[in-house]
Amino acid sequence: MSTQRPPLPPFTRESAIEKVRLAEDGWNSRDPAKVALAYTAETRWRNRAEFANGRKQVEEFLTRKWNRELDYRLIKELWAYTDNRIAVRYAYEWHDDSGNWFRSYGNENWEFDADGLMQRRFACINDSPIKETDRLFRWPLGRRPDDHPGLSDLGL
Repeated sequence: MSTQRPPLPPFTRESAIEKVRLAEDGWNSRDPAKVALAYTAETRWRNRAEFANGRKQVEEFLTRKWNRELDYRLIKELWAYTDNRIAVRYAYEWHDDSGNWFRSYGNENWEFDADGLMQRRFACINDSPIKETDRLFRWPLGRRPDDHPGLSDLGL
């Protein structure tokens, strides 16, 4: 069984955009086991002030995240790329178990191995409280529809 996750580096603008959308789709599935497979077995993460090493810790992190961040919807956008690295900016909306809504803004730096698996991920994220009426990400849970505006289109 192949462990490759196309598109593979070296990235072009088009393949980097595709890789970003595939990552967005995976995270919008909110399936920790599925998402963790996009990372190398030895992946190294920094997410805010939390560090994860390896797929098992990534899966545990994502399980905690999506148990806390309810009705999670994410949009990612390519910022820059090189041969095997991609930088993205993103925003996601979610609410806590008390019904308080947030829009979280962030940047990620990704590094991929030759098989297209992410080996390093560094994320910086800020949460901004919003009113439910100010939400912009209102598609049904799951993959963002192709005709839904991206971050730049939404002015974010």
